[in-house]
Formats: sequence, C-alpha cells, structure tokens
Amino acid sequence: MAARTRRAGERAVRLSHNRVMHDANPPLDTRHPVQGEHEPETSPWRRRLVLWGGGILVGLVAVAFMKLTNLAYAIFAAAIAGRAWLALLITPPGFALIAWFISRHMPDARGGGIAEVIAAQDEQSHALSERLVSWRMVLAKFLLTPLALLTGASIGNEGPTVQIGAGIMYTLGKRFGFDDPKAAARFILAGGGAGLAAAFNAPLAGVMFAIEELAGAFEHRLSGILIAAVLFSGVVSLGLLGNYSYFGNVPASLPLGAGWLALLVVGVICGLAGGLFARLMLLDIGPLHHLAKLRTRFPVWFAATAGLALVALGLASHGSVYGTGYDQARALLQGAPQNPGESFGVLKYIANAINVWSGVPGGSLSPALAVGTGLGHNVAHWFPHVAPAAVMLMGMAAYLAGVAQTPLTAAVICLEITPNQDLALPILAAALLGRASSALICRTPMYNVFAARLMREYENQRAADARTAAAQEPAP
Repeated sequence: MAARTRRAGERAVRLSHNRVMHDANPPLDTRHPVQGEHEPETSPWRRRLVLWGGGILVGLVAVAFMKLTNLAYAIFAAAIAGRAWLALLITPPGFALIAWFISRHMPDARGGGIAEVIAAQDEQSHALSERLVSWRMVLAKFLLTPLALLTGASIGNEGPTVQIGAGIMYTLGKRFGFDDPKAAARFILAGGGAGLAAAFNAPLAGVMFAIEELAGAFEHRLSGILIAAVLFSGVVSLGLLGNYSYFGNVPASLPLGAGWLALLVVGVICGLAGGLFARLMLLDIGPLHHLAKLRTRFPVWFAATAGLALVALGLASHGSVYGTGYDQARALLQGAPQNPGESFGVLKYIANAINVWSGVPGGSLSPALAVGTGLGHNVAHWFPHVAPAAVMLMGMAAYLAGVAQTPLTAAVICLEITPNQDLALPILAAALLGRASSALICRTPMYNVFAARLMREYENQRAADARTAAAQEPAP
C-alpha cells in the first residue's frame, strides 16, 4: 500500500512538473487555432485583459467569501457561548447533512481545494478539469464551506478559495475562447494563486504558492501576465480590507546561541508533526485504511461520528478547536492573557485530522498555522531566554512547510501575515528544516498524492464507462 501511494504521488509530481516544463511555446499559445479557427491579432492583449480582469474578480469574490465564512463561524460561536453542550445538536447533524449532500449530488466537492486545482491542470484530462473547477463547483464550495463553519468544523477558507479562484479564471477563459487544454491549465494556475493571495491578503504568498505548489516548478513563462493576475487579486484584497497583517504585528527577534538552538528544535519537531499529519491524512498506514473504507461505504454516519468526536474535543478545549483557530493563534502570538492554553496545539492537531477524515470540505492552511503556533508555544517553554513569539512564528512556518512540503510558500506566508523583517532568515530556515523533517515520514507531498488519486479515479471511471458502452453496443 505504501509503495503504491508513493508511486501515485511521484506520478502527480511528474504531472505537475510537466505542466510547465515543456518545449519553448509561449504560455497560453494563441498561435495555434482553437477549435479550427484562427484567433485575431489582438489575442495577446485580450488574453492579458481576461487574466487581469479575472484576477480582480477573484479578489472581489474571495473577500466576499471570507466575510461569509467569518460570519458563519461567528454565528456558531455565539450559539454555543455559555452553552457548549449545544454543539452536540449542531455539529454531528450538520456534518451528516453535508456528507449526505456531497455523496448524493457532488462527490467531487469533498476535498479541500488545493489537490483538486493541481489535478485540474493536467492537460491530458480536460474533462476532469471541467468537473473540478466548473462554475457548479465554484458555487458548491462557496456555499458548503460556510455551512461547514456554521456547524463548527475545524477548517479554513483558503483551500476552497484557491479552488474558487481557479474555477472563476477557468470559466472566464472558456468564455473568451481560451479553452484548449494548455490555455485552460494556465488560467487555472493563475486563478488558484490569485485565490490564495486574496485569502491571506498576501500577494507575494499567492505568487510563490502558484509557482511552488500549483505549478510544481518555476520558469520564465510564469513570471509575466499570470503572476500579474495573482498580484491584481492581492491588490483588490488590500484595497478592500486595508494593508493589515493577518496575525498583527509581532515584534520579536532571535538572539544567537539559545535562539538558534530553539530554531533547530522547533523546526524539527514541528516538521515531523507536519509530516505525520500529512501521512495520517492519506489513510494508508496501519489500520487507517479501514477508515477510508468505512467512509466510502457509510459517508453520512461516518461524518456524524466525526462530528461527535469533534464536539468531545470542543468540550475538552472550551471550544478552542472549532473554526480556523485564528483567534487562538493571534492571542498566543500577541501574548494575550486570555489564551487557549498549553494543550491547544495538540487538540487542534487532532481536530484538524478528524475534520479531514470526515469528508466535510474545507481548507487546512489556516488550521495548520494555528497548530504550528500552538506547538511553538509549547516548545518556547524550553527556552525561557528566547522571545516566545519568535519560537511560535518559526513553529508556524515549520509546521506549515511540513504539512504542505512547500518551504518557500510557508516562509513567505508567515513573513507577510506577521511582518517582521528581523525574523526573515530564521523563519526561512525553520521552513526548510520543517520540509526536510517532514520528508522522513511522508516522502511525497500530501496534495500531490491526493491529486494523483483524483486522476487515477477519473481514469478508472472513464475506462469503466467505455467498457459499459462497448457492452451495450448491439452485436454485428
């Protein structure tokens, strides 16, 4: 099982690499006819305008989506305030309802969004792209993610925002004639990066995410209008929400000596924790593959049971494990007297795992930032002469890099959401340590394995449909 998963993940890595590392045709090459017709000479400018306009639209939709998800979780938090037991009547039935809808009507809406965008860029499976980033999928994620937060799910909105952004850009590209597989892949790539830039209010993080995670490699063709589209989305977010920092300003520095020893310890520990989380999510080790079978056979009951387990954690943590974990992580970083306590990192870690296993859609990036902060808070006690905020920021970067195995993206996200130039080098070093440590447990990046599974399931379904059609043909 482990060998098969590793081969599938390696295939996904090759596919994501091949999306950009091909011969010297320019991106979104319009010199070739589309559907038998030659494009007008204004096509390059039309391409620019569509991409840039799409980036602006993605930014607007992402901001609206963020406000909707924040409102949904605020309603849940207000409902259980002082009545923690009420979650028993909200979370398990809510999870069951979402699982029922997905299993009956939109099975492709189950994932977090990032793996789906990676799979949708495969130029050999254009029909799969239509399934994963169509306007129907955009609408489903736009509604299902707030509904999940309304029931107390331990999720973020960044992964779904990536998929929503990719879907918006893909739909726009088709509408204006850029519907060949190569062009569609580039529009999906730009939309995914634009979604993350707007979600975190961090344009540079969106650019790095598009290069490192979604594309899988960098080359000069990604540095033009596609990156400009990502930046446009980030600028829209900055204009509407202001030039704020996601976790606020965190003044901290890292002294030599004990500080760099803390960097080594927190980088390795959080990286290993991130790698273990990624491996657990794959459900391919030990008895965990039985969970995957149970979820497939009984999706509604499985989701309800997961919701019940999440409520148990919520009762044990006084409600800190619900939602994205943003408020709790910010309280820890800012040194607020009212913070979630020493067990927050571990309990949030378990809550995130339960939520992913449940099949309820939602992102894992914001919760990963919260878990890394909580684990860094625990490690900071071992180094009393080092600023706790510095250790927590490094833990955040190392854990996120361990989960996603994208160290540059993790470092840039952490630097943009907590602007602190003094910690630029330590945060980057912690992310690299986290990535290296994670690979000891999970050799292939989690999102690439999930993307490979999506592509394999699509190919198997297509082959089964072909056999069925052949069997139904009348004999000559």
